[in-house]
Amino acid sequence: MDIPDDLSTGERIKVLRESRGMSRAVLAGLCSRGPDWLKKIESGEREIDSHTQLMRLAVGLQLADLSILTGVPGGVAQPVPLGRLNHPGMPGIWAAIMNRTLAVTLGAPEAATALQARVDQTWKLWHTSSHNRTEVAALLPSLIRDAEAATRAHGGGDRRAALVALSDVYRLTGQATAYVAPAELAWVVADRALTAAQNADHPAAIAAAAWNMGNILRETSYPHEALRVVNEAADLIRPHLDGAPDDWRGVYGALQLHAAVTAARDGQDGDAWRYWDAGDQVAKSLPVSYVHPSTVFGRANVDFHQVSVAVDLKQSRSALSRADDLDPDIMPSTERRARLWVEVARGHLQRGDRTAALKVMQMAHDIGAETVAYTPSARTVAADLWRNSPRSMRGETAALAEKVGIPTAG
Repeated sequence: MDIPDDLSTGERIKVLRESRGMSRAVLAGLCSRGPDWLKKIESGEREIDSHTQLMRLAVGLQLADLSILTGVPGGVAQPVPLGRLNHPGMPGIWAAIMNRTLAVTLGAPEAATALQARVDQTWKLWHTSSHNRTEVAALLPSLIRDAEAATRAHGGGDRRAALVALSDVYRLTGQATAYVAPAELAWVVADRALTAAQNADHPAAIAAAAWNMGNILRETSYPHEALRVVNEAADLIRPHLDGAPDDWRGVYGALQLHAAVTAARDGQDGDAWRYWDAGDQVAKSLPVSYVHPSTVFGRANVDFHQVSVAVDLKQSRSALSRADDLDPDIMPSTERRARLWVEVARGHLQRGDRTAALKVMQMAHDIGAETVAYTPSARTVAADLWRNSPRSMRGETAALAEKVGIPTAG
């Protein structure tokens, strides 16, 4: 966007933040500061003289050039490292997605039921392995190619079933490549998942793909668009829920929890808890032991989201109190249990308890090493502990940072 040359840095930050629909609390939180700090900067009451904080603001606003914030004359670019993480599985996944053939593959295509069984098994691996990205990334290239081939070769009902499986494959790809895929690949994957589901004319698959698209929109600082997508998907599937399979209601519940977190990160207290309540009601309508196979929606995940929503709303006392009442072991997803402990660690940091934050981060890493290593919020907590903890904790915080992949030398 064009920004007038005469705007101050604070005014530029405000214009860019508002253009992205970000609340002051959300952007300030990405810099580990409070909304009052950012308000003073935006109003010119306070100067920002820390290059590190400028960089954090630029990353939070997804700017590739720091001079957009600082307004340095002469058009001298100041590149911003946007923090995409490297993973050895990406080249194979990139090739499978970007080199998609349009021709029908020779030979008998894989049966849609067999293909869906492979996809379901790979989703299970994603939720149960502590090295889920590496193990799933090794399987995805062939799964993507086989699913694409099946949709081209089959017809009628078999083709629609293959399209549902293809949508599931691309949703799983989105999960497995989050924060490591280039932005353009993330958008391609999300769009293909939604397109395949729409071509199958399958409401539950469309809703699940919209849940995935909402993740991309939220993580790229488009919270209002994310809410629109998941709400439209909820409206689409709601008329079909009476008498529908449990998994259809599971997807509907997952959309409510997605909206709850999205609203919370945007500082919308009332809406966040309203959406969470809606998800809670869905969980109460399902069997106590029910867990959706990909979104892991169910009783445990609703309770886990109660902690996440409270942390994102900076209600740390409430978040930690709710966490104390949980039994994490009832959640079958290793990945989701690890992320719960990261949320608890964030709550402890909000209250200034670094000792407790360190302990639960160590637990999170023991449960899901790659979940912690490849999730920005987890890396932020680990980096904060390393940089700001007292000398007595430096050994342990350094060890955690190194496991997560955060440099501690220098």
